[in-house]
Amino acid sequence: MAQLSHNRRAVPTVRDAIAKAARRLARARLHFGHGTDNARDDAAALVWHVLDLPVPPRARDYARRVSASAQREIDAMVTRRIRERVPVAYLTRRTWFAGLAFHVDERVLIPRSPIAELIERRFAPWVDARRVGRILDLGTGSGCIAIACARAFPRATVDASDISAEALEVASMNVRRHRLGRRVRPVMSDHFAALAGRAYDIIVSNPPYVGAEELAALPPEYWHEPRGALASGKDGLDSVRTILREAGRHLRPRGLLVVEVGNSEALVRRRFPRVPFTWLEFERGGGGVFLLTAEQVRDVR
Repeated sequence: MAQLSHNRRAVPTVRDAIAKAARRLARARLHFGHGTDNARDDAAALVWHVLDLPVPPRARDYARRVSASAQREIDAMVTRRIRERVPVAYLTRRTWFAGLAFHVDERVLIPRSPIAELIERRFAPWVDARRVGRILDLGTGSGCIAIACARAFPRATVDASDISAEALEVASMNVRRHRLGRRVRPVMSDHFAALAGRAYDIIVSNPPYVGAEELAALPPEYWHEPRGALASGKDGLDSVRTILREAGRHLRPRGLLVVEVGNSEALVRRRFPRVPFTWLEFERGGGGVFLLTAEQVRDVR
């Protein structure tokens, strides 16, 4: 009996598996920036995926036993994460945004925008949620912003536009999974080209904003993401310029434009010194997101 008891104690738990994976990931000096910011969170995501554990985690799940076959699968995924520098979300094919689960793969960026926090607040205090009827997610990628907006505004319809047919395949998959096919419409469009005559209460966009020099210096994890979703000309602002130039024609009175420019914030400020941007702050961190009213956008030159 003593030997049996000892053997049972030797079987690793979920907590043990996470700790083991985290040690390997930490030693590998990886880049964490695709939904997690540390080795332990990466490890937990991999273990949770292999064991198909419920989300959100429960305290008792950490004491669950991990079989030898499951441990081998975890080890194999950790090895891929290290050797190939594949972000965890691409390994698991799942990530979270605004509290919602999404399928992601190499056809789309991995969602990580602080705009999620703004959506959860229903864009308060900038709009009256009761009057929001139409929303545009420009450059939708996985569809995460469009779908989160549809959930936040249950009376609104949402256009989810992207220039990439492959990205729209992923967005359409996520729309079906969230059963929002009647209210979220994937649209192939180069910025506003296919949206003539359409106007919105909110236009929200996480467009490409990485310049050529910054793109060349990105860690290998970013090489797995579609280049067209990151790069936007020499200085990274080609897409932002188009949005600022054309968005005014697609905003309803008292409408709102919200755009993420990330690390390009300082450059945007310098390039457009006369534009009265409101730069948003987020409780959970992140930045580089500006807001303009419809009236302010129409004055952009």
